Amino acid sequence: MQSVWNPWHGCKKVSAGCQNCYVYRMDSVFGKDSSIVEKTKAFDYPVRKNKYGEYKVNSSDSPIYVCLSSDFFIEDADEWRGEIWEMIKARSEIDFRIITKRIERFRECIPKDWGEGYENVTVICTCENQKMADKRLPIFLEMPIRHREIIHEPMLESIDISQYLKSGKIEKVSCGGESGENARICKYEWVVNTRNQCVSNNVSFVFRQTGANFVKNEKLYHIPREKQISQAEKAGINFKALYNSECKKKKSKTEQYYESEDYKLDNPFNSILLQLSKSPLHSDISLSRKDRVYYLSHSIEEIQKETEEVIKESLYHIIPKDKDKHTREWGKPVYVAQRATGCCCRNCLYEWHNIPTNRRLSENEMIYIRDLLMEWMKRDMKYS
Repeated sequence: MQSVWNPWHGCKKVSAGCQNCYVYRMDSVFGKDSSIVEKTKAFDYPVRKNKYGEYKVNSSDSPIYVCLSSDFFIEDADEWRGEIWEMIKARSEIDFRIITKRIERFRECIPKDWGEGYENVTVICTCENQKMADKRLPIFLEMPIRHREIIHEPMLESIDISQYLKSGKIEKVSCGGESGENARICKYEWVVNTRNQCVSNNVSFVFRQTGANFVKNEKLYHIPREKQISQAEKAGINFKALYNSECKKKKSKTEQYYESEDYKLDNPFNSILLQLSKSPLHSDISLSRKDRVYYLSHSIEEIQKETEEVIKESLYHIIPKDKDKHTREWGKPVYVAQRATGCCCRNCLYEWHNIPTNRRLSENEMIYIRDLLMEWMKRDMKYS
């Protein structure tokens, strides 16, 4: 699931891609001047709470696309942007995605504690043609950003971005045609060309939508708005990178750990974790970006207390075999650790750790499981 958050509305056209802007098109229906930038009623959307003091927006609403009816870095919003950064920082468990045509303003618009970037922010640079790609992407690659994507939308011509993809800093590229009555054409061969560049450089690729006027095999198709996304999906040309392009030569976390100074023969968990690392069911499990943000935003004491609570809730009691299920919870690193270490249910506890299923856990067994989960999380944070 994904959501949209428009803290302000209105924009000013800056390049060819803005010619038939959908915001201007929609506003014209109501006689509204789209060039006037104003705060919206949704300004504080991510931090709103219900009567129980809980956030109305939760991690299931992630990712959240920011400022789709404006540009996040537009000058007119300079006085409000600081508050938005604070909200983004407060909701570190949510992935915020910012699409911009004003990447040249990036450095002067980031907060003081930005560093190399917030872990929960992906910046997406729009390049509708070759001119804009060559103007914006060199700047984009120089900025302190942790997660970068490129989007060609509306895609107005064939675009060569190979030299930028070779940097290893781009995580994904998306392509899409233009919608609306006056939509310019988008050619399938342009999209495939970009897709091939992504495959060659091991960068994920998504064909988002065809646009209203789509050319394939020299034939022009007029595609209704409601079918533009589904027709793009039917092309079947999306590509998922086999691994992060920045980590082509990176050793596995197990190899890194056992070659590191941290490895100690007297660590009681070395043997079981090594066995688990060879299991097809457990070796590929790792903390996600959101899990890492969560882990870093809490103290070790808080993570340990949470781990103890999860163990007591999901493993402590006797559970009949026919009702015993693997942990399927999400949203906290400890749940991932349970699956990775064979502590996801009482049957797995017996299989991997020889802990009987026909009684409650002893205090020593609960401590063992807790310390094992904590050790796995520590290693995964450091070596993945």
